[in-house]
Formats: sequence, C-alpha cells, structure tokens
Amino acid sequence: MFEENLLLAFSLTALAGLSTGIGSFIAFFTRHTNKVFLSIALGFSAGVMIYISFVELLPEALEMLEPVHGHNMAAWIMTMGFFAGVFFIGIIDRLVPEHENPHEARKVEQVHERVDRGKMRRMGILAAMAIAIHNFPEGMATFFATLADPTLGVAIAIAIALHNIPEGIAVAVPIYYATKSRAKAFWLSMSTGLAEPLGALIGFLVLRPFISPTSMGFIFAFIAGIMVFISLDELFPAAREYGKGHLAIYALVVGMLVMAITLLLLM
Repeated sequence: MFEENLLLAFSLTALAGLSTGIGSFIAFFTRHTNKVFLSIALGFSAGVMIYISFVELLPEALEMLEPVHGHNMAAWIMTMGFFAGVFFIGIIDRLVPEHENPHEARKVEQVHERVDRGKMRRMGILAAMAIAIHNFPEGMATFFATLADPTLGVAIAIAIALHNIPEGIAVAVPIYYATKSRAKAFWLSMSTGLAEPLGALIGFLVLRPFISPTSMGFIFAFIAGIMVFISLDELFPAAREYGKGHLAIYALVVGMLVMAITLLLLM
C-alpha cells in the first residue's frame, strides 16, 4: 500500500527541506526585509498545518485505529500520540537556546550591521544546527503523511517549505556577513534542509518493520501534535512579529480556508 508512494514521499520531503535556499536568496539580493511577505507566508503555513492536523490527520489516525482497537481505545491511542508529538517537539525546542532558535524572527538588514564577525559566524553555525534539529521531525511528518495520503503530503510539504524560508535567512545572514561569501552561506543554508529527507529516511528504516494500522494511526496523531506545536509556538508568533495589525491572523485564516477548499475539491 505504501511502497508505491515512496519516491514521491522522499521527493516532497527533500523539496520542502531545501526551500531554505529561498531564504538565502532573499538575504543576498534584498537590502530590506519584506515583512508583509514573511508574515503572510508564516501565518498561511500555520493555518494550513493547524487545519490539516485537526481536520485530516487526527480523524485519519482514528480511522486507522478503530478497526483494530474499537472506538474508545482508538481515541485514547490517538490522544496519546498527539500529545507525545507535542512533548517531543517541545523538548527539542527547549534544547535550542532562545537566541539561536531558527524560528526567532530575523531581518535581512542584519547583514549590514557592524558587529563582530566571529560572533556572527558562531550565530550562523548554531542557527544551522538548530534548524537541522527542528527539520528532522518535520521530514518524518512530510514523509509519512505522503506515504499514506499523497494529497495530504503535498499540502504539508508546501506549508513546511513556506516556513523554511525565514530559517534560510536565519543561517545565511550571519554566515554571509562573517565570511563575505554568498556560496558558503548558501550551501550551509541549503544543507540544513537535508535534515528533512534524512529524518524521513531514518524514520522509515527504523519504523518500517513495525508499520501497521496501529503504528500508522499513532504516527499520524504524533505528526499532528508536532505541527500544532510548531504552528502555535513558532510560526504564528513569528508571523505576528513580522506583520502589522491583524495581518498574521488573516493569513492564518486564509491558510485554513485554502486548505479546506482544496480538500473539498479533492473529495
């Protein structure tokens, strides 16, 4: 059932991860941050992730679990999977120093600030490590969602690709300033995205022997927990920081609406 979607799952995961390179180009070729674009992109991404999590992933998890465990036990397993995902990504987030967190808002203007180059280089490397850590479970989320439902996987990949743009800026800005090398900044930024297909590969190899309706139901709920936490703790706050007024919440609602209409059209 899942084997036929393997290539598509890996491809979408890789494309979503490597979109950090878009952030590099923004950092290199603009002198001022397009705050409106980033606010809309992050808010839209959060809306897509939240909507998918509650309307698609959790119901699908329950649907997979019910035939094996019955409704009540299936609901308990789904709930445990959801909060396991929340706690998992929450622990990862706590391990990353706040200043180096890849979801802290970064501005292109920082390239032109006069600060210590050694400090900027260290900031860029730490940001790259932090992003790689964050991208690992995101890669698993995109991959396993695509395995079970390619349409769902495409939507998740687009949402993750959008929120990877400011992550690319977070790495490219300090590295470019420290080294004056666009090539070094670009490739380091791109390499952080490789953590997503790597996470997918490792997750698949480890979990492949255990793939069953129960494990897939738990994984779907787990993914939902990860995406809801990322949206509420990282994406939406960053969208509000970049945006003005209610721009971020408008973008979040539009993200939900677009996802809802897309899913209805595909029914």
